This record gives sequence, C-alpha cells and structure tokens, in this order.
Amino acid sequence: MATTEHPPPSRLRTWMLEGLSDMGRAGGHTGPHAEPEPPHKGQRWYRVMCLTGVDYFSTLGYQPGIAALAAGLLSPIATVVLVIVTLAGALPVYRRVAEESPHGEGSIAMLERLLSFWKGKLFVLTLLGFAATDFLITITLSAADASTHLVENPHLESALHGKQMIITLALVALLGAVFLKGFLEAIGVAVALVVAYLGLNVVVVIVGMWHVLTEGHLVTDWTSALTAEHGNVFVMIGVSLVVFPKLALGLSGFETGVAVMPHVQGDPGDTEEQPKGRIRDTKKLLTAAALIMSVFLIATSFITTVLIPEKEFEPGGQANGRALAYLSHEYLGNAFGTVYDVSTIAILWFAGASAMAGLLNLMPRYLPRYGMAPHWARAVRPMVIVFTLIAFLVTWIFDADVDAQGGAYATGVLVLMSSAAIAVTIAARKAGQHNWTIAFAVVSAVLLYVMVANVIERPDGVKIGACFIAGIILVSLLSRLARAFELRVTSVTLDDMAERFIRDMASRKIRFIANQPDSRDKAEYRDKIEQIRHDNDMPEQEDFVFVEVTVTDPSEFEAGLTVHGEVLHGRYRVLTLESSSISNALAALLLHVRDSTGRIPHIYFEWTEGGPFANFLRFFLFGQGEVAPVTREVLREAEPDRVRRPRVHTG
Repeated sequence: MATTEHPPPSRLRTWMLEGLSDMGRAGGHTGPHAEPEPPHKGQRWYRVMCLTGVDYFSTLGYQPGIAALAAGLLSPIATVVLVIVTLAGALPVYRRVAEESPHGEGSIAMLERLLSFWKGKLFVLTLLGFAATDFLITITLSAADASTHLVENPHLESALHGKQMIITLALVALLGAVFLKGFLEAIGVAVALVVAYLGLNVVVVIVGMWHVLTEGHLVTDWTSALTAEHGNVFVMIGVSLVVFPKLALGLSGFETGVAVMPHVQGDPGDTEEQPKGRIRDTKKLLTAAALIMSVFLIATSFITTVLIPEKEFEPGGQANGRALAYLSHEYLGNAFGTVYDVSTIAILWFAGASAMAGLLNLMPRYLPRYGMAPHWARAVRPMVIVFTLIAFLVTWIFDADVDAQGGAYATGVLVLMSSAAIAVTIAARKAGQHNWTIAFAVVSAVLLYVMVANVIERPDGVKIGACFIAGIILVSLLSRLARAFELRVTSVTLDDMAERFIRDMASRKIRFIANQPDSRDKAEYRDKIEQIRHDNDMPEQEDFVFVEVTVTDPSEFEAGLTVHGEVLHGRYRVLTLESSSISNALAALLLHVRDSTGRIPHIYFEWTEGGPFANFLRFFLFGQGEVAPVTREVLREAEPDRVRRPRVHTG
C-alpha cells in the first residue's frame, strides 16, 4: 500500500493518540487494556469473579434502599422474586451466552451474526446505545452513591453538606484522570476490594440479624403491618411482581461477567477455537457471583426493612441510598461505620472504573469495523474525555441523585439482558434443543415484561437510551460519510494464477478493464475489449486483464482482499475478488500491483448512467454506483503524488 509523508504531529496529539490501535487489521487490539492473557497464563475464575464483582456486588451500596422505596414493607418478598428471576432466568441465559461467545463478545455479537447488511448494523448500534446507557449510568450512579456515603458520614456531614454534586463530579473527573494516565485492570485490587467489602457486609448482616432475633417484636410488627396492608400472601406475591421491575438493578453484572471471559485461565489444553476449560470456569464464575449476591440481597433487604424506619429511606433521610451504611453506624458505631463507608466508596468508585473500561472495550469492538468512528476514536484518551464529559452532563441532569438514575440504569441492564435471552433462545432453536428453546423463550418473555414495565413506570431510562442511540447513529453515519473515500482494504492476497498474470504484464504496460460480470460468455469479454479500444482509441495489439468485483456485505468497512485468477474461454484473463465496495477493492488492487511490480497500472472504465447524487448514494449504501470517479478519488486520497498514482481512464 502507498505510504505518505506527513509532518511530525504535536506533542499533545502524540500523547492523546498514544496506543492508537489498528482496528480490523491482523494483530490490532481494541480497547484500553493489555492483550488478554493466554489461557495458561490467565487468572483463576474466582479472582476474575472479583473483577466482575466490583460492579455486581457494589450494588449492595444502594439496592436495599431502592428496594425499600419501591416495595416498602414488601421489600424482602419482592427481593425473593428478584432472586428467583436471577437464578432461574438470568443465570441460565448467561451460562449459555458464555458457551456461544467464549471470547467475551457477549450477546450483541450473537445477535449481530443473525442479521446482515445495514439492518444488522443499525440493530447493533441500537443495542450499543442501551449498553452506553448501562455503562455511563453505572459510572454516574456509582459516583453519586459514593458521594452520598461520604456526605452522610457523621464525621463529615457538617463540612460536606450540600456539596454532593461537586463531590460526584470530582469522583467522575478522577476516574477520567486515571484512564488518561493509563489504566490496566488490576484483578488483585478488585480481589482486595471485594473481599473487604463483602467481609464488612457479613458483619453488618450478622449484627442486623442478631438485633432482629433478640428484639422479637420487630418481626411481629413487620408481619402485622404487612398483613394489614396487603391481606394475604397471594396479594403480596402479586404486588411484588408488579413492583419487581423497580428492583431490576439487582440483576446487573452478568454482561460484565461474560465480557471478562478472556481473562479466565481455563485448562492447559484450551485453544482459542475450543476453550472448554474457560467456558466451564466462566460458568462457575457466573454461578458463584449470582449465589453470593442472592444471599446478600435477601438478607440485606430483610434487615434494612425491619430495622430502619420507613421515613429514613425517603429523599433526605439518613438511609436514602445508603441503607447498610446507616445500619453500620447505628449498630456498630461511627468508627466501624466510617470504615464501611470508605470500603463502599472505594468499591463504588472502582465499579465506575470497570464500567469505563467496559465502555472503552465495547465501542472499538464494533464502530471502527463498521467505519462508523473517526480515527481518533481508536485511541483511549480522546474517548475517555468524551465519556467523562457525557458523564458530567448526566450527573448534572440527574442532580447526582441515586434514586433518579435507577430507572435509566435498569433500562440499560434489562435491554441487554432481554437481548441476551432472545439470542440464546434463537441459538437453542437452531441447535434443535426443544426444551431449552421453550425455557429460554419463557425467560425472554419475563425479561421483556420487566423491561417494558420499567420503561412505562420510569421512562427516563429509555429517553436517555434513545439519546445515546440517536447520537451514536448520527455520529456513526457522519463518520462513515466522511470516510467514504478512504482506502479501507487491510491486505491484498493474490493466488498463483493472479500472481502469474501480474508478473506477465509487468514487462509492459499493465492494463486492467473493470467489468461488471453478466453472463460471462465469450461475447461479453470480446465486446468489452472492443468498446474499451474504441472509446480510448487504442491499437489492437494492447492486451488487458479483466477485473470483476462482487459486492458481498456493503455495510462492512474494513476487510482483507483475496484475488483469484482464471482464464475464460481459452483466452480472456480475469481477476475476481469479493469486497464490500467495488471502488475500494479496485483501488487497493491497483496500489498493490504498483508496489509489487514498480510499474504504474492503468484501469479502464465506462461511464455509469444516472445522476451523480443517486450514484453516490448507491456507492455509500450498496458499494456500487459511479465506480470510475470514486475509484479515482480513493486513489487520490491514498496517494497524493500524481506521478505515483495509478491511472484511471473512463470512456
């Protein structure tokens, strides 16, 4: 391929684009992390579980308070419903996702394989919008809850009162600063945070249960109030099902669990094609995390509902957004409570870091491959700045309120989980697994109900998601438009016959004829040569090689090019190739021939009928259209030197 001399970039530009990865090319790595370790050098599954746990387990910081606000006295029963959906629905779904995408692609990649062309791309962009909602709200909600724990600490309450917004923005900015400096996922740090946080929660739960058991009237008062308010157990279950969507935050963490699969060690005999040990251990990871979280959810919802006055859960109350912290201060003293606050703040902040890392990994996995991201989006630092600014905006819009962001977070989580359930349902059906198909279809229906109910009850989530979707699609299409004339073929490979054609022509003028294959009979090639000779007033002794491009998926952007040579009807030499764009494929072939032979090739076209704007749209959307001028424009951008540029002739 042609190389072009550019003036040296500024120090700021060099720093901003440091680590710019070459998306779509062999060996290129996407995202902010180091390359995932090989299976035999990875981490044990329980250590990787802690990496997932900083996101999943940290929801204990605010989940009990949100459950109490949503369900009131029914919070423990509604939480049991949540646990049933988690263990009987979400867990089997994501265990199957781990089987289907063992390299961490997740459910979005599973669904991407089912759809092709632009409808597949638009569908993926829509899911990316909701994924962005999930990850960004994780950052802002976690930072807001961390600041709540800080502000409500008895030792700091007077000094920090009314400064929650500033503290939240500072935490988000600090998170961005860490990534600007350079961030590697530290599994060891995650293990320390999760072990410390869960250990402190065990103490709070045990002490809380002790107070519940020793003060017998608490349970009696709760059950009496519950019966007076709801009548019988069937009404309680019915109301719990109605309020269940508001508790959906407790389902978060499964998508992250699949995303970290490449870090799971697996077995020594694992290969990238058959990582059986990695799949098995990831299933252990998902199951262990779900079981641990289920126990904590039930226990914490019970003790917080029974021990904390209802008014303290309301906005402005001391337990709002920090129910377990309230209990730790109330029953274990301010010293222990402060330690608990520090642990909670640390894991909530690190949950934001995990979300930022996931976001930076997710977008480069798709957008650059689609040509729907500017070049700088391949680098970590510019994207960190963009996401940090968006997080500032979201924090300001929601006034750093944990409860207000719950709906948006739940929507993002539920959309991804619903898409995962649908994906595994389709996968089971394709595999002919009738029973699993029915089971996953039921789970899909339940999750879709929860998602729709959540959207109806709290439309903020879908509004925020729609904004992200609209923004991603708009930026993606503008980027694709701006990069329309970019040379986007990553490599060119010629088979033996094609190499022979090029070597033979290298001793004289290299002349290609661009031909749109039709019947491919003898008359088609004979007439085409006569037309080219007549249009360009060329002598009969000049010989040509035909080039025929078949458009595969025009929505794809970058890909390698394989060229096959064949001789038709005993005399006509033809190079055939497949690509997402005729013009880009032809330009890449011409540049490759020039670089391999040292001679300037010529290519001949005939004009395409139709208006230029309509033809450009055909090129943009379908990879065809007015091929000759677009090929010339791609060559012009790839090779500024007119002397070295392959020649394009149109008659």
